Amino acid sequence: MSFLPLKEKSFTVKIMSEKIYKLLQQGKRIDERSPYEFRKITIQTNVVEKANGSALVSMGSTRILTGIKVELGTPYSDRPNEGVFSVNAELLPLASKSFEPGPPDERGIELARVVDRCIREGKAIDLEKLCIVPGKTAYVLYIDIYVLDYDGNYFDPAVISAMAALATCTMPKYSATGEKIEGEYIKVPIRDVPLSSTIGIIKDKLLVDPCLVEEDSLDTSVVVCMDSASNVVAIQKNSPGHIPLSLVESIIDVAEEQIRKIRAQFKEVVGVG
Repeated sequence: MSFLPLKEKSFTVKIMSEKIYKLLQQGKRIDERSPYEFRKITIQTNVVEKANGSALVSMGSTRILTGIKVELGTPYSDRPNEGVFSVNAELLPLASKSFEPGPPDERGIELARVVDRCIREGKAIDLEKLCIVPGKTAYVLYIDIYVLDYDGNYFDPAVISAMAALATCTMPKYSATGEKIEGEYIKVPIRDVPLSSTIGIIKDKLLVDPCLVEEDSLDTSVVVCMDSASNVVAIQKNSPGHIPLSLVESIIDVAEEQIRKIRAQFKEVVGVG
């Protein structure tokens, strides 16, 4: 993302920011959505044949692919009774001219951390059930996220994609002594489905799921992650601007309502939520 404090933004961006703000005052947006209307979401699962779990999610023109590979490894020494998962994210150069080839930059690292925190703090996976032999053998889940097309807000579709891939992921079954049981597979033990909503802020106005033009013009934005009981499990402020204290309660309320809608669609397609 290319957030800059408004005073450092170009004259063109300042003009666009003022235009977006005036539209918000009228309850409108530049792409004809209402302020609290997210773009159309599509969810497809099991789209990568050789992955244990996968999902392709579109939110408007932003598309995210998640693939999960399951291997065996050793539990962390301070958590000998738990399995392990890790999240990586790549912003593919073909997705946007602002994405560069090479190792993940700070934006890719931030995206991976937001998704990781949402899954981890939302207690999405029953990690104890991923342990096969305490202290010795456990399932290790590698969750790889790829931004295929970028038109703003890759956080929310990335969380949806990761959770859809996890909820449909299957892995070989092992006995309590660590022996593989041929031909038998089990699902990743899902405890909850945390989801997120990205809220953009311009002066005293809020909007959800910012598109790319809006994203460049925001004062700041915040990603709110909630579990299925609407508890806030993680918050990421992902740009330098400040959040007026008077808006904090409204941000949480708006995020809760948006996540409720996304969760309904997630449950309809994936079957859990």
